[in-house]
Formats: sequence, C-alpha cells, structure tokens
Amino acid sequence: MKRWSLAAATVASAALFLSACGGSGGGGGGGLLLPPPTTTPPPVTTPPVTTAAPRYKLAITATEDVPGTFGSAGAYEKLSGTFTGEVDPKDPRNAIIQDLQLAPLNANGKVEYTSDFVLFKPKDMAKVSGVLRYDAPNRGNIVALDPYFASRGYVFLTAAWQGDVPAGPGKLTLKVPVAKNPDGSSITGTYRAELLPTAATNDSLPLPGGPFNAAMQAYATASLDNTQPGYVLTRRVNEGDARQLIPASEWKFAKCNTATPFPGTPDETSVCLKDKWDPAYLYELVYIAKDPKVMGLGLAALRDMIGFFHRSASDAGGTANPVAAAIRNTIASGVSQCGNFMKTFVHLGFNEDTAGAKVFDGVFAQIAARQTNINMRFSVPGGGGGVRADHTAFGQAGARGLSKDYVDDVAQRRGGILSRCEASGTCPKLFIGFSGTEFWTLQGSPLLTDAWGSVDLVQPGNARIYYYASSHHLLGLASVPGAGAGALYATNANTSVIPVVRALYQNLEDWVVRGTTPPDNQVPRLADGTLVRPQQVRFPAIPGASYTGLVNTYSLLDWGPGYRPQDESGIATQVPPARLGRDYAILVPQVDADGNDVAGIRSLDVAVPLGTNTGWNTSNVPGRIDQAGLFGAYFPFAKTPALRAGDPRPSVQERYVDQAGYVAALTSAANDLVARRFMLRVDADAAIANAVANPVLP
Repeated sequence: MKRWSLAAATVASAALFLSACGGSGGGGGGGLLLPPPTTTPPPVTTPPVTTAAPRYKLAITATEDVPGTFGSAGAYEKLSGTFTGEVDPKDPRNAIIQDLQLAPLNANGKVEYTSDFVLFKPKDMAKVSGVLRYDAPNRGNIVALDPYFASRGYVFLTAAWQGDVPAGPGKLTLKVPVAKNPDGSSITGTYRAELLPTAATNDSLPLPGGPFNAAMQAYATASLDNTQPGYVLTRRVNEGDARQLIPASEWKFAKCNTATPFPGTPDETSVCLKDKWDPAYLYELVYIAKDPKVMGLGLAALRDMIGFFHRSASDAGGTANPVAAAIRNTIASGVSQCGNFMKTFVHLGFNEDTAGAKVFDGVFAQIAARQTNINMRFSVPGGGGGVRADHTAFGQAGARGLSKDYVDDVAQRRGGILSRCEASGTCPKLFIGFSGTEFWTLQGSPLLTDAWGSVDLVQPGNARIYYYASSHHLLGLASVPGAGAGALYATNANTSVIPVVRALYQNLEDWVVRGTTPPDNQVPRLADGTLVRPQQVRFPAIPGASYTGLVNTYSLLDWGPGYRPQDESGIATQVPPARLGRDYAILVPQVDADGNDVAGIRSLDVAVPLGTNTGWNTSNVPGRIDQAGLFGAYFPFAKTPALRAGDPRPSVQERYVDQAGYVAALTSAANDLVARRFMLRVDADAAIANAVANPVLP
C-alpha cells in the first residue's frame, strides 16, 4: 500500500480548508480541518446578537444530607434538580451543532433543553475549596461524590449530557427537541442497528440494539412496511463474513412472543423474526428512521451549566445559584463513554463559552480511546467499537491526535483534538488515562503515533497521557472466572490501579489550582521498543493460555458526502460505511518475561506481581472471532516451584522467598510510586497494611 503524505502534498484550493471554529465540507475522509501550521488562524469574531441573551432556569427539587462527614470539609448535602437553558442558533459558537437550525424556537428565539443534575457540596460553604468537579454520567447513571476529594472541600456536579437516556430511577436525563423539516414534517434518514441475541428465542428484540446501547431510546422506523427500499436485515457469524439476507417476509417491525407469534403486534422500535433468533449470529438492520433529536445540544448544555454554577449569582427568575461565588477552578472527569464525550467536547470547541471564556480549567478523560458520536443526525453517543460487534460504529472517525499540528496521513487530514481550543485560547489542562483494553479492543495507539505507526507523536505541553500497565477497561474490578464474563480466561485482577488513578486526579488538581507541573507522560513508545505490532509481542508460553494477537483493526471509512468524519458530525448516507482501502496501524504494549506490560505506570499488582495481567481476553464462544468484551485476562503464578508444571514464569516462592520478602518488595514499590507521584501516601500505607494482613506465602 502506497503511503500518502499530507506534509508533502500540494494543496490545490483553499476551499478544502475548514475554519478552526467549524464549518462544512468533506465526507468520507476528504477535507482538511486546519490550514498548514504556518498559517495563522483568523481571530474569532462574534457578530452582534439581534435576539435577547440566553436565559437559564434552575430548579432544586430535593435537598438531602449525605451520610457521614468528610475530613475538614465536614458534612455534605446532595441537591437534585433541573437546569433549563436555551441556545441561540445565530451565535457562531453554536453553529457546529447538527440540525440546530431545524429545531423549534421558544418565545425568546432560542432552542431549549433541560438537564437533570445532582450537586454535592459542603453544608458549610466556608469549607468549599474553590474546585468544582464535573463527573459526566455514563448512560445517565449518577456519579456519587469521591470521599477523598470531598475531604478536600470539592463541589461535585453530575449532570445529563446524553439525550437518548430513558427516564428511570437513578438516571439523569437530558430533554432535547426533535429536528423537523421547515414545513414541520418528519426528517428521515438511513440508520443502522446491530441486534445481538443472547439466547435462541422467538421474542422480538428491541431497538436500538448493539453491545452497549440496548437500553437507550431508539429511533423509530419511518414506516412499518419493511418491503420499501432502504430496509434490509442480514446476519453473519463474524464481522468479516458475508452477510446473509433475511427476506422481508421473514421479519417485521413488531412485538412478538410465544403468546403473540410472528408477525406479532406492529411496533416502530421492535423487530420480530419468523424463525428463532440465533445467538450464534450478529444481525444487522438497516432501515429508514425518523425524528432525529438535536443531540449536540448536550455539548452546549454542559458548557452553559458549568458557566452558570461557576460565574452566575442567580438564574433569570432570581433563583440563587447554591454555589455562587464559591468556585474558582473547574475540572471535568469522564470515564469510558464519558471520557470520549469530554474529548469531543473539547475538540468541537465547547470549552469556550458564549462569552469567549474557558469552561473547564482541567479535563481528565479516563479509558477513552476515541470520541463520542453526539453531533450528527441520528447520533449514537455510546458506540463502543469491537472486533465483531460495533466494528464500524460511529465514534472512531474523529481526530485521534491531540496537537493542532497533528497530521493524519491515512485520512489525508490535518488538525487534532486541541485545534479549536488552541485557536480560541481556551484549552484545558488535559489528562488522558489508558488501560490495556484501549490498545487491544478500542484502537487506541493512534493517540501515540502517526497514522502509519512509524513514529512516536510529540504531545502538547498542556496534555499528559498515562498508561496503566497491564490493566483492563473495567478498572478496579476484581478477577472473576472467565465463564461469568463470556471469556476464555479468568479476568484481569489488577485492582491496584485505582490508587494510581486517585493520585493522578490529585496531580491534575495541583496543576490546575497551584500550577504544579505533573509527572511526564507514561506510555509505551516505538522508540524504545515498548510499543509494537501485535505479532511482535513476546508473550510467554503459559500452560493453558493461547496468545492470538487478535486486535480490533481500524479502517478508514466512508459514510457519504454529508458526513464530516473528523468532527463526527453531519449526515451519514452511506450505511453501512464503505471501506476506502487504507488502514491505521494498531500497536500494543510489549511485555516482560512474565507477560506483564513493560511501559506505563506499573501499579502494585504489576510491580510486585502474583500473576500475569493483560488488557485482552478471548471470547469463549466456539467459532466466534472476538475479544471477550472489554475484559482483560489473569494467569496466576504457581505458588511453589513444584507446582509450576512447565510454566516458564518463576513461582511466587521463587520471587519473594517468604511473606516478609513479599511485604518488603511491595513496600519498596509503594514508596517508589509515592515518590514519583503515582500513589498517595495514605493509599501506600493502606496497601502495605493489607499485604501484612493477607499473607501470600508462609
């Protein structure tokens, strides 16, 4: 395959360029996000606003005491409520929001949204430290306060950003309008869903389906007549297999079960199959959907809410801001899907508020390899990506590199996640945390290298990337038998990564509040041989384990001319997407003789190991080519030499001799992590005490 170099290309027309603040153009991988780095971006100018300024309404619906007390901050209280805002479609800072111009306007000439929120704060406002931390809710799930940071006097906010979360106990929802054609009729468009039955059944399956979004609100079909053009149901065992067509006469949009068999009761968001759904297959439905929500309003909602709690005394009706004048710094935290969302928030320019001020001073995107598809017509914010299901999910096309000068030679584009905020001077201090699963299953290595995987990227000075060596996506989850996770092997046991994560949050606070430079990036690199092709991994020959080198590949995709892949925005018309014949390099961490990762932050379970932890695990379904979801694997060491039975890895006894030796090794490793600012002293002392109390050797 011939490599194309953007740096060496001749740019024929300035019309190919998109401004730093958004704009249109380029589908299927074409178009450039920014001019070459020698070109100075034009200043951001805001034309006079001809309508009244946006108004915000705060409603506190419940106030509860939080059990216990938290250090010098004392008692906390939990405030629940709603924040209603409005977005001006004439403001250029909102122009990138897909279908905003097709949303209904209120009497103030704005587009409204309402977000549920939960706010935790010290009851004695004199104890507030001045830091507000926003924790993005994953699929609407409320994020509780963090006891350690509560003891430091934080204000915690968790508020809805995702407009397809169904209402329910413990859920935070965002109400956004449906876009309509100018004549008021329904907007329709091509949509795709993957249906993944877990058992043979004649019951109907609900939309939207998929491995991660089955509980979300679905886009209804535009017609119950599945014989029309644009309606296709197929099945295949593995992602790369040929699709087998299921005739329209064999399935319907309907609800059905044993009592109400096929063709069932017509239903716009359920699919009934004449034959049983077979769990061996991946079913793919392409249909014409209707009534897309203006999901990109979630970006504006977060921007506006943070600005309100940070800077406003009261809302438009005089309701007081409960933390007015108490906030000096703002930090955002997002984990998994929400970490992808926070990267998208920064990338699309929403860390600049409507007055041109910075929204978040710091952002921590945890286990977040990609971006979130929140700003297209019929958007799907929670697509995860995988070897088999969600392999071509939305969310993977957005810029991977951080630098404004990032060059993507595969997609023939320039510009990274920080391009817009660099142009407006509103970039946050950014932490990104990776587990091993981000490399193996979620296509993470393009954050670290050029698109071909031939050179390490130089990261911007306002960003740090930290790799949690030999961890998996489900941070802190204790090992469970593989059968309980659909896995061939027991799952990863690296629970000691959690204290590392806490120390990094402390480092981000120190950087934001006190200007203390954080530790350097801790990642595998091409230059020192710790980042390699999957076939170059020197995994040991552990009895009962089979290293396959299976990774989730990453192809350049074409979703049609109306889709802007670099921004995960626009309108997709090529569904499923077409492959353009160019692939990104996917690299993975190199391992030591035990099979544990060499590079990154080696937490106590890796620095003083009792087994091998990986970021990959294999599906236990015969004939299925897939990873075991987002799980890693765990292969314990034999306790004594006599029990090794051909295992090349030294036993626990050979490593540490006795319990005192193990405690000494763990104490040394814990002290080293503290010295390097990757562990707090309180957590190190607790880990040492736990090792003393729980012997691993006589």
